[in-house]
Amino acid sequence: MTQLQPDTLIKNPQGKPLVSSVVIACSASTLWKVVGRFEGFDAFIPALARITMTGSGVGSLRNKHFHDGGIAVEQLNSRDELAMHMTWTTIYNTLGVARLWAAMSVESLGENLARATWTIIAEPVDAGGKDGFEQFIQDFADRALDNVCRLLG
Repeated sequence: MTQLQPDTLIKNPQGKPLVSSVVIACSASTLWKVVGRFEGFDAFIPALARITMTGSGVGSLRNKHFHDGGIAVEQLNSRDELAMHMTWTTIYNTLGVARLWAAMSVESLGENLARATWTIIAEPVDAGGKDGFEQFIQDFADRALDNVCRLLG
């Protein structure tokens, strides 16, 4: 009998990063209070019906439930409150995403001006649909950050 070895299904996606960014007339800390809440993305993503959390801090799981019945389970990989950035990985979903890694960061551009940047690297389950998939991911992130502008603008 062959001895079992450590393995995992979690792999980082390959591909070009898709980046969405907005500049908002508010302090960086105010912006981070919105986009930096791993458990609070439903505040600016209307497609989300609710978010439930398992655990807290790095390693916690976010269960996103969408109004259309879709779900995504994501793990918080890193978080730096002072630097205002965090990363996460999708570990299960019903959305046609094979692998997804994302980062959210906020930077101060002055006393009352800040930038939020959402970077996503993702692979579709169906490799043949990559073009439409990338546009879907880009549009999703752009709409979400536009909503942040409306919330804080």
